[in-house]
Amino acid sequence: MNLTTKSITKIAAIAAIYAVLTLMPGLNSFAYGPVQFRISEVMTVLPIFTPLAIPGLTIGCFVSNILSPIGVPDMIFGTAASLLAALGSCFLRNKPKALAVTPAIFSNGIIIGWMITFFYEKPPAHFVTVMLYNMLTVALGEAAVCFILGLPLAVYIGKHRHIFKL
Repeated sequence: MNLTTKSITKIAAIAAIYAVLTLMPGLNSFAYGPVQFRISEVMTVLPIFTPLAIPGLTIGCFVSNILSPIGVPDMIFGTAASLLAALGSCFLRNKPKALAVTPAIFSNGIIIGWMITFFYEKPPAHFVTVMLYNMLTVALGEAAVCFILGLPLAVYIGKHRHIFKL
């Protein structure tokens, strides 16, 4: 990837929009915790159209997770989940859009569900049950955002790519 001023600007814009959508009052009520519904995750479709979205989403997630109630673990594991999701979506960019939006569901469901259980709740008993529940609820929230908002956005961008100049 050739990093020009224009590409760095695109990366920074994607990161900034992701962070703003995550942290914006009113939209951030469910951005953290076992039931997540991050509106910013709609942007996980962008790696389908440009690899510049990979660092943009990763940086945006890192910045958003600085304010996470879990703290440093979310900055590490949450950012890793976003990076894996972005890489997966980019890898599946030539597949049907419905398939290309799924990496975010799996990476966030598994990694964030585990992280919430291990670092946030620390249940003394029934750890596995609570972890599976957290994985499921995070994945369902992610699926809702990816399929209800992200998939139509991906289809729209695909039809009107010239508008976005990704």
